[in-house]
Amino acid sequence: MRHTKNETVTQTLTRLITALDRKHPVTITYLKEETRDVFAVDSNGVTVRRTIKTGRLVETVRTLEITDFVISQAGDILVKALDRETGQARSWRLDRIQAYTIHRTAYVIERPAADDKPSRTTGLNTVTVLYPVDCPATARVQLLADALTA
Repeated sequence: MRHTKNETVTQTLTRLITALDRKHPVTITYLKEETRDVFAVDSNGVTVRRTIKTGRLVETVRTLEITDFVISQAGDILVKALDRETGQARSWRLDRIQAYTIHRTAYVIERPAADDKPSRTTGLNTVTVLYPVDCPATARVQLLADALTA
């Protein structure tokens, strides 16, 4: 298990990109914002459930099959992956990953069929970085960092 406090963001990102390239799942220890359900009665007398964030971070462990890395509009690096527990596609902020383990097994979650058009997600900035197919992960991290600063 690697602890992110003992390595740079570049080292963590390089290792996770390598795991993506090799299609190796990653188990992360992650700080997620706690939520709770609140029930209220609306003006029509119907009970409505709302989920609110408490602002408290709680530790959780998840095994992921990474699909991509993106930068949020706020400048956070997001790890996009399929959660093995739920099978859902989700995003995790890199700065909230406390520790991770890269497994030597292969991905097992079936991927949805790729569309001809790339998906559009609101609230995310995208950066197109071109690099040779055989470009090592460390070089790709540097190319991505250079493109983000431009």
